Amino acid sequence: MTPTTLALFGPTGVGKTALALAVAERLRARGERPVAVSADALQVYAGLEVLTGVAGPEEQARLEHRLVSIVPVTETFSAGRYAELAHAEIDALLAEGATPIVVGGTGLYLRAALADLELRPQAPPGLRAEVEARIAREGALRAHAALVERAPWTADTVRPTDTHRLVRTLELEALGALRPPPAESQLWTTETRHPTRLVACTMERTALDAAIDARVTAMVAAGAAEEVRRADAAGASATARKALGFQDLLDDDPEAMARHTRKYARRQLTWLRKLPGVERVDLTDRAAADVAAELLP
Repeated sequence: MTPTTLALFGPTGVGKTALALAVAERLRARGERPVAVSADALQVYAGLEVLTGVAGPEEQARLEHRLVSIVPVTETFSAGRYAELAHAEIDALLAEGATPIVVGGTGLYLRAALADLELRPQAPPGLRAEVEARIAREGALRAHAALVERAPWTADTVRPTDTHRLVRTLELEALGALRPPPAESQLWTTETRHPTRLVACTMERTALDAAIDARVTAMVAAGAAEEVRRADAAGASATARKALGFQDLLDDDPEAMARHTRKYARRQLTWLRKLPGVERVDLTDRAAADVAAELLP
């Protein structure tokens, strides 16, 4: 069956947005109606557009983007909620005869957009209150220490100061649904809800590092630090604060932001190159229009 959805994914800074714009132009030349659907956990937040690399007004005028800037920065957000929104957007676009271009990073949110997730159970009424009362009674440090003793892997994923995640983890433990985090290989599947052409964008590491450094410099010049300070003052949620560079810019340390982003992108590249069942395209020193012409001759 001919693919009905196109997924363009790769590490931060690789040039996914530019490629999506170029691909969209070629699709329109064929009489199709392309619409981008963001597969990014942080681009959903209104007020963090510069920091999270949301396509700018001129880019969105060239290609409509869905699932960006839709959530207040004060709200928490989850892969489960994202999956519901992404499935609804993609299904509606396909029903209208449009061509969804799913654009994002790697791992959980890309899978959430394209496939069915195995979601963790919701807590029954009253359980959250019980867990919160326990934390209030024992103290967060003691409750966290006991959790880590029973489930050692939580030491790397749950901080005693992150009350929301501590409560949720203890809920899952009470429900018998607490499991170690999935291996990277489990964050991917070629069994998608709709026929999908999967294109992994890669880049030579030195070139990617340089692109990231330039990107961070541009973000800071565009007001990313002021954006972060406004979000912090507004009471940004724990999930919003996970955006790359959020804490670094609060600390007035853009060099740390660049360093952390480079490290994260290298992990993404390593993961991408191991994926089965995908087309790989190297964007090193290549114009987006040339890559788009190769993908859609």
